[in-house]
Amino acid sequence: MNTPRLLDMMGQLIALPSVSATSERWDMGNRKVIEQLANWLEPLGFKVRIMPLANPDKANLIATYGSGEGGLVLAGHTDTVPYDEAKWQSDPFTLSERDNRYYGLGSADMKGFFALVIEALKPMLEQNFKSPLIILATADEESSMDGARALVKADLSGARYAIVGEPTGLRPIRAHKGMMMEGITITGRSGHSSNPALGNNALEAMHEVMGALMTLRGQLQQQYHHPGFAVPGPSMNFGCIHGGDNPNRICGQCELHFDIRPVPGMEVAATRERLQQLLTPIAERRKINIGLRELMPGIEAYEQAANSELVQMVEQLTGLGAETVGFATEASFFQKLGMQTIVMGPGHIDQAHQPDEYLGADQITDGITLLQQLIAKVCLHQNKA
Repeated sequence: MNTPRLLDMMGQLIALPSVSATSERWDMGNRKVIEQLANWLEPLGFKVRIMPLANPDKANLIATYGSGEGGLVLAGHTDTVPYDEAKWQSDPFTLSERDNRYYGLGSADMKGFFALVIEALKPMLEQNFKSPLIILATADEESSMDGARALVKADLSGARYAIVGEPTGLRPIRAHKGMMMEGITITGRSGHSSNPALGNNALEAMHEVMGALMTLRGQLQQQYHHPGFAVPGPSMNFGCIHGGDNPNRICGQCELHFDIRPVPGMEVAATRERLQQLLTPIAERRKINIGLRELMPGIEAYEQAANSELVQMVEQLTGLGAETVGFATEASFFQKLGMQTIVMGPGHIDQAHQPDEYLGADQITDGITLLQQLIAKVCLHQNKA
């Protein structure tokens, strides 16, 4: 089986819907994308493994070429965000070229990355690989990150370095903030508003909770500071609130959704424990039920040391200093598996998650060149920075 041309690969991947979302109305599987990648990589000599997740329509792909130690992982996710077709100038599931830009859902974020990886490695496979090359494709990065969470160290045996090919304009990123999405539900007791003693007002309790959260936000920002970020401390955003049903009824229930963006060094579990410690005395004093729950599993902040081998290597290859970003990726999961990790890929994040997403032609040619340099340096020559 001959591997398709680059643009044909991009077009075929984009034509396979793989939306991942917390809403059941939008959520779908990525299995067809995984199987398509496997069908291209196996004939090239890759040892291919498809790892099903709890949902049988969702899976990871681990494709390995060569063996040994000190290898390279090229990692990305195969799912996309939901889309608003009416706002697109062309079919989101058809690769369309306009003005040296290739439009389609997932073109930059990040199905296009896999097409570039395969195109880059094809002419190199006849050479002697001294270290393994591993192509990793995951599920559900855009929602739960369950694909990355399912990985264990043995899945990526022999790998020393990982490149997460998120759209960064081919600039190396060595740190990003984490993400926590939390919900607080307060259940009080409704009653006639003419007599406050008839109930226990959940809205009034939430008012106190929000004040305590803002105090905690200030404490966290004093405790944790990372000068590498445009917003150097952790943020806490109150996103939405719902409560009560009528002006003349004591509010019986109120719910708040908020997010926290931890900086490196600020652990998700410890932060959740501080949230619970804040809520418990309020609940006891007001004799009201206050529940804290994760709206999605937390994502740890990520940072790769500036003087690490991989950072120095990619800085040398790109001629660019490694930077930081505010958005979260799967990088922290790969780092926990023992790999030096960098986020770097074709396309730009400001094209992602919006209508008319595209990958520029310059990013394609430059991306292929950079990928070939990385593969040669790590897998063929085993050179260090």
